[in-house]
Amino acid sequence: MENISQLRKRIDEVDERIVQLLSERAAVCRLIGALKREQKLPVKDVPRENDVYMNIRVKAAALGLNPVHAEAVYRQIVNMCMAVQELEEKGE
Repeated sequence: MENISQLRKRIDEVDERIVQLLSERAAVCRLIGALKREQKLPVKDVPRENDVYMNIRVKAAALGLNPVHAEAVYRQIVNMCMAVQELEEKGE
């Protein structure tokens, strides 16, 4: 059995991967934001957001996670990515 410090090290490694994936997601969102600006589309896309949340709930449940908690995390991720697109739109 692993001790607490070993398990915390594993958590740190998982957190590193999560942050890297968030960075990758934000980069893709910047590209999407550029296309939205070119096509004069709004940053917010409620139907797409709802699809993302539904997919996350299904995937979370299949993996034994609480779908409500997973959706709450993804709402924050979507908010972060929307903020990235809005900053790009303002030229910041």
